[in-house]
Amino acid sequence: MTPARRTALALLWLAALALAGWVVGQQLTLSGDLRRFMPEPRTPAQKLLIDELGDGPGTRLLLLSLSGDDPEALAAQSQALAATLAANDDFEFVANGGDANLDAIPESLRAYRYLLTPGFDTQPLDAAYLAEQLDERLQDLGSPVAAMIEPLLPSDPTLELLKVAEAWQPAAAPSRIHGVWFDRAGSEALLLAQTHAGGFDPTGQQRAYDAVYAAFDAARGGAPSQLRMTGPGAFSVEIGGRTAREAQWIGAIDSIALILLLLVAYRSWRVPLLGVLPLATAGLAGLGAVALMFEAVHGITVAFGFTLIGVVQDYPIHFFSHQRAGLTPQRNVRQLWPTLATGVIATCISYLTFLFSGVDGLRQLAVFTIAALAAAALATRYGLPPLVDPSPRDTADFPRVQALWRGINRLPRPRWSLLVLAIACVAVLATVRTPFWENDLSRLTPVPDDAMALDTRLRDELGAPDVRYVLVLRGADGDAALAAAEAIHPRLDALVASGAIDGYDSAARYLPSAATQRARQARLPDPPTLQAALATALRDSPFREDAFAPFLADVEHARTAPPLRAADLRGTPLAGSVDGLLLEGEAGATALVSLSGLADPAAVARVAADAGGELLDMKAASESLVAEYRGRVLAALAIAALLLAATVWIALRSARRVIRVLLPMALTTLVVLAVLRGLGVELNLFHLVALILAAGLGLDYALFFEHAGDDRADQLRTLHAVVVCSLMTLLVFSLLALSSIPVLRAIGSTVALGVLSNFVLALLVSRHAPEEARR
Repeated sequence: MTPARRTALALLWLAALALAGWVVGQQLTLSGDLRRFMPEPRTPAQKLLIDELGDGPGTRLLLLSLSGDDPEALAAQSQALAATLAANDDFEFVANGGDANLDAIPESLRAYRYLLTPGFDTQPLDAAYLAEQLDERLQDLGSPVAAMIEPLLPSDPTLELLKVAEAWQPAAAPSRIHGVWFDRAGSEALLLAQTHAGGFDPTGQQRAYDAVYAAFDAARGGAPSQLRMTGPGAFSVEIGGRTAREAQWIGAIDSIALILLLLVAYRSWRVPLLGVLPLATAGLAGLGAVALMFEAVHGITVAFGFTLIGVVQDYPIHFFSHQRAGLTPQRNVRQLWPTLATGVIATCISYLTFLFSGVDGLRQLAVFTIAALAAAALATRYGLPPLVDPSPRDTADFPRVQALWRGINRLPRPRWSLLVLAIACVAVLATVRTPFWENDLSRLTPVPDDAMALDTRLRDELGAPDVRYVLVLRGADGDAALAAAEAIHPRLDALVASGAIDGYDSAARYLPSAATQRARQARLPDPPTLQAALATALRDSPFREDAFAPFLADVEHARTAPPLRAADLRGTPLAGSVDGLLLEGEAGATALVSLSGLADPAAVARVAADAGGELLDMKAASESLVAEYRGRVLAALAIAALLLAATVWIALRSARRVIRVLLPMALTTLVVLAVLRGLGVELNLFHLVALILAAGLGLDYALFFEHAGDDRADQLRTLHAVVVCSLMTLLVFSLLALSSIPVLRAIGSTVALGVLSNFVLALLVSRHAPEEARR
């Protein structure tokens, strides 16, 4: 086959991959729900943690601060911003301390205002009260609020609707200047927005984030004011943007470096083109496999999967380095196949155990990895041979490779020093006093310290809910849980008065229990009684009696309607507020009470216990969940290690050869752990996954050095291949180690250390001693 035809076939392969990639992309649904990477919760606290992390009100709050202009201008911008966001379907509510937003109460629910407000719990709706209220309305109509009051008068002369809306404003709200919230210093206008999208919905959070900035740009015009935004949603969007930017520059450098390295290593422009084909095939196969087997593929699965370039690239590189004149590509790949296949099978076994981890995200990662590695190996075995130059320059003749080989041969073969190295690593692991495992999920976040400080300050100013503690009350059904929440409100009011908490929020603030609603219905007057009271109140009033027919109809509707239930709120703005604080399931219901300004957890815990509930520490629940997750991963790794050793034994059938292959990998694991722990690093799940990746690389290096045997030329070719593989992998993961994203940094530093150690130990342990050295 001519070189031109080989190149044409390679380009055709690449075009076919591009077309297949487009097809897979149409079928692929990406998910950002991190709960896919968490084990099935078992304890009530863990179950609540998962629900709260995903959809709880605390994860859907955005805290906004406007600054950089005079207070009057900031107040006007706050009002404009709040009005724009309130009309946006991505937000459940927007509060800035201005006039109560009546949009929170849809028309279909407004008649229920008499059941939702405590206004008539102690004050009867009689002639004296109506007369007093009508006098106040006359004064209101002569004031600046007339435009808002006048439309409400026919149906609501007592303004119960405004009272309900005002009661639903956030607890412990800040002071107001020019009619809107400001911080204590009076220099920043503050707003609070709650999104419909949950904390694990990056698409919805991004949409809300963009909407806030677009609305702010329109509100400020050419003013010098600035917007700052915090909250879980804002953090997730900013982290996602930073991750994408870092991935772009890391990917760009990696791509350029791979091309340059292959050009220098093989001195042929066709090799980089051919080397990309198995890599692209692997990525496409992995994506296709998870798209077929799972409803939605998590972005972390894709990110983790593509780091497998460190393993996948080894397959074509070994093939290129061993190709030479006099050896057909087909025969070359057949000779390499047993070793290459052993490495592929062993690495796949490591990830296969994740299928039984009980964690959906790890199952996705296993499917992606196994499909990608298998596809890359098969592409190298059957796709590349017809495309490569059958007579390239033999890498064994490269002067620099020969010089490196001679230098390596002068190194002493390690014997007892390996035992000393292992003992030293164990000693480091045993003596370091910092915690071995990192259980705090918050320490994995790349949110800068100044952003966290701003979030803490704004939460304090706005009285936003505490994200660590939540008070939990359980009932047989939703109504029982609401009743339990109502019963504890007076005790919580006492805690607010004593300073133990600044405020609280519960579903019962928005939706009273059925018993409370029935009691309020019983206090409402029947139509003749109310008609007579209204006539008496209007006797000396300029208002006409027939103007208040809607008011009479609404009171009668509230008096006779069935109690309002949580299900009746679906499709209304209230649904989000209630659903986030009232969790109903087959086994019962749970009412959550979010707390703000929590100063005395012990006092709140006592109140909760007295009411038959409990104060849950979400930090403790998350740590127990992480520990359980880690236990499952470690169990999977232990099984994988046994299966991997069995695979190598079946392939090599010699105890000495098996030890020579597995020893560098085992020692490298010890070395990496010792270095990380010696530097004070607390290990997390991502270190464990990276250790598997590093082990797969080390196994490949050792297997190919073992495959080279005693033949000097084969050892030179293997040395060339391993050097190229390790340099490329080292570059990829060293760049990741420089990332500001803790997850990427953990993976990068672990694998980079593993590559260095595996390369050195495979050279010293797995490589056969040269024939001339034994003569």
